[in-house]
Amino acid sequence: MTPSVQLLAVGDNVVDCYPDLGVMFPGGNAVNVAVNAVRCGGSAGYVGVLGTDDAGRLLHRALADEGVDLGLLRVADGENARAIVRIVEGNRVFEHGEIGVSQFRVGTDDLAAAARAAVAHTGECSMTERDLPALAQASRLLSFDFSERPWDYVAELAGLVDIAIVSSPDGDEAEAVHTARRVSRLGPSRVVVSRGAQGAVLLGPGGLAVAPAGTGPIVDTLGAGDALIARLLVGLASGEPDDVALRAATTYATATCAQHGAFGYETTLDANGNPASVRA
Repeated sequence: MTPSVQLLAVGDNVVDCYPDLGVMFPGGNAVNVAVNAVRCGGSAGYVGVLGTDDAGRLLHRALADEGVDLGLLRVADGENARAIVRIVEGNRVFEHGEIGVSQFRVGTDDLAAAARAAVAHTGECSMTERDLPALAQASRLLSFDFSERPWDYVAELAGLVDIAIVSSPDGDEAEAVHTARRVSRLGPSRVVVSRGAQGAVLLGPGGLAVAPAGTGPIVDTLGAGDALIARLLVGLASGEPDDVALRAATTYATATCAQHGAFGYETTLDANGNPASVRA
């Protein structure tokens, strides 16, 4: 049984393959949140399934090197999840992906770990919807990334979570505030609307907080939203006021866009598309 951590990330992992660059990177919403939580000074554990191929071994190494607790990690015989990513004017565009062995059911030990953590996090890429009621019952705080899912999906699940994160990269601030209020009426105590390059808004017990994006070079936006979530959750779990945590989160998220991949570990692809060499 894994020791208590500040944040428990439950769900997806993936290797993001950039064929135009000839490289891949470890990633996935739950993995990115766990790694960035540790980088932001928190402690984090990861619950998920890795494959036995080179991609799975890359993810295992990266998670271990970053200090993420892997006491509840599974390894299953087969190929790891992967996604094909293109970079278009600095923005990542997913071409297609394979889930590999990554789908799983949340177990008793996972729920016990969620109960000990200050906050548990999962999301729409993690295929944990069936287990969300159990996670909600076990967790002190449950965070869920809805990304840009349609309203019917949000309406079905938002009442189960404490912190709902949705993405609205193209809307204006008034639209983001309207969305936050609409989601809030479904039950979450906090709703975050990430606006990409425009920053984010948070509607919580203390009212509305608005934060601009940070400044700096934009090379690749892959994982920026996950970085925002990680810094926000670490801040909230540590007792930071909502506005302070949100501003720190948008600043941190922008800083992560200065490199390709979600959190580094650039890995050269060989002629067969398999990892050849890793650079942290």
